[in-house]
Amino acid sequence: MLQPPLSSLQVAAVPAPRVPARDRDQDAPWHTEAVCRRDEAGLFFAPSKEPTAARLSREEAAKRVCAGCPVMVECREHALLQPEPYGVWGGLTAAERRVVLARRRRRDMELKKAARTSGRIAAAG
Repeated sequence: MLQPPLSSLQVAAVPAPRVPARDRDQDAPWHTEAVCRRDEAGLFFAPSKEPTAARLSREEAAKRVCAGCPVMVECREHALLQPEPYGVWGGLTAAERRVVLARRRRRDMELKKAARTSGRIAAAG
């Protein structure tokens, strides 16, 4: 007997087991295992002129789906490297991804500055 498809709330309530990346089929793209492929894209991307309360509620529901996804880290890194300007990817909203990217840029600049400073000290010593 066929069972009805799972609703997005049911998927979010039962997290998928996390499988380490090294144990997955390396030939398959990461997104083939994404839990969100079973959900409506509307959960992850805002409709135009969405009220703030509705947006926050939708984003939290999307993040619950992401939390149980076996490829959440790969999805997040994809969105940060592209960078994806819209939607919830890897459990982060577009605004949260901008913060992560700004922190990474700041950290990279500090590391480069520290490397230059230590190079000068070594040369002078």
